[in-house]
Amino acid sequence: MQNNQLIEEEFETHGRVWFRNAISASDLALFDEATAETAKAGQRLGASRALDAALSRDSSLGNAIRRLNHKAEPVRVVAFNKSEKANWGVPWHQDRVIAVNEKTDTAGYSNWTKKSGTWHCEPPQSVLEHMLFVRVHLDDSDRSNGAMEIAVGSHKGGVVSSAEAEMAAQAYPIEVCDARRGDVLILKMLTLHASKPAKVQSGRRVLRVDYASFQLPSPLSWSI
Repeated sequence: MQNNQLIEEEFETHGRVWFRNAISASDLALFDEATAETAKAGQRLGASRALDAALSRDSSLGNAIRRLNHKAEPVRVVAFNKSEKANWGVPWHQDRVIAVNEKTDTAGYSNWTKKSGTWHCEPPQSVLEHMLFVRVHLDDSDRSNGAMEIAVGSHKGGVVSSAEAEMAAQAYPIEVCDARRGDVLILKMLTLHASKPAKVQSGRRVLRVDYASFQLPSPLSWSI
């Protein structure tokens, strides 16, 4: 097992770290239960018995997260199921949105939208820089079924506009995120990433969990 200091150094340099075969069979079963009804390109998950257990600090995912940040807690969960009925691709971009309890005029927080009854906004860059973007792979993933691609180290470039994202990504090594069921990928939030449609008719389920180890400025708070 890698030394935690080496993991932290890799994370700061490359903006990503893999924990292979990190999720136990029992926790994978809980994630399967929590995402059983997911059929959309991206569906935010609310609390449930299965999800709460799989995300607990004592879970296998919780143990992996603590190797990077002892205080981090989940603040948003989105399930993705790329299938024959929902086979999408997305261009190079950054995910710079957080979910909050309510819309409140707060300095530095902008681009407010309401999705499925929950307010989302773009926080200051300093907030994003201290969050974790975590992907839990519930199915094997490779280029054939639309695995995510990342521009390794692109988090160092700061905020990049949508118009400049593709050109910016090409300045970094591109990594196709091949994964097996149970693998966990942890990314810096500002990492540029993209995804192509699947070429084969097989499900590709991934759970995205955003983590933070701090509270938002009052009266804002995380919504999960």
